Amino acid sequence: MSSDTDTQEGDRRRGRFWRDNSLTLAFGTGFLLVLLGQALAGHAEFNEQLRVDGLQQLTLGQYMTTSDFAVDVSENWQSEFLQFFLYIFGTVWLVQRGSPESKELHKAGTESDQEQRLGDHARSDSPRWAGTKDWRQGLYSRSLGLVMGCLFIGSWLAQSISGVAAYNEQQLRELQDPVGWGAYLALPDFWNRTLQNWQSELLAVAAMVILSVYLRQRGSPESKPVGAAHTSTGVEG
Repeated sequence: MSSDTDTQEGDRRRGRFWRDNSLTLAFGTGFLLVLLGQALAGHAEFNEQLRVDGLQQLTLGQYMTTSDFAVDVSENWQSEFLQFFLYIFGTVWLVQRGSPESKELHKAGTESDQEQRLGDHARSDSPRWAGTKDWRQGLYSRSLGLVMGCLFIGSWLAQSISGVAAYNEQQLRELQDPVGWGAYLALPDFWNRTLQNWQSELLAVAAMVILSVYLRQRGSPESKPVGAAHTSTGVEG
C-alpha cells in the first residue's frame, strides 16, 4: 500500500514539474528542434557550395564545427540578447500609455525601496541579497540586465570571431588575402549581418508595445484583459 502511495506521489510531483515549467520546457525544446533544422538545412546548402567548388563535402557533425555554422547561430543569438538588454533597461525609464509592456506612467524610474522590497522592506520570501544594504543589493537589483548585456557582448564577440573565420575561408577559396579581426569589423559583410538582425528585433519590440495597446489575447500575460480600456497601462491579462 505504501509503495502505491509513493508511486502516486511521485507521479504527481512529475506532473507538477512539467506543468510548473511548461513555458521554459516548451520553448527550450522548440529551440533545440529549430537549431537541428537549421543545422540540417545549412549542412545541405554548405555541401552544395562545396560541390560546386569541387571540394570534399562534410558530414553533419563536421559542418556543425565550422565557422559558417557558428556565425549563422551566433548572429541571431546576439540580436536577441541585445533586444532583451535594451528592453529591460529601457523600460525602467520609458513608458507607453495603454501598453501592458510598459509599467504605469507614474512609476517611471527605479522606484522606491519600499516598492521594490529592498533593504528594510524585504520580506521573508525575498531573495537574500535584496535585504542587504551593500554592493550585493546594488548588483542583484541590476542582475537581469547585466547578465543579458554580458550574453549580448559574448555572443557578439562569438559572431565576429566566427564571422572573420568564415570570411577568410571564402577569401582563400577565391585566392585572395585573408583579413584580421579588426579589419573584418570595418567591412560591410560584418555590419550587414549585424544590422539586419538588430533592426528586426527593434521593430518587433516596437510593434509589440504599440499593438498591445489596442489588441488583446485572452489569457496571455503579454496582453491586457480583453475588456480593459485602451488607456489602461501596465495591466496584464
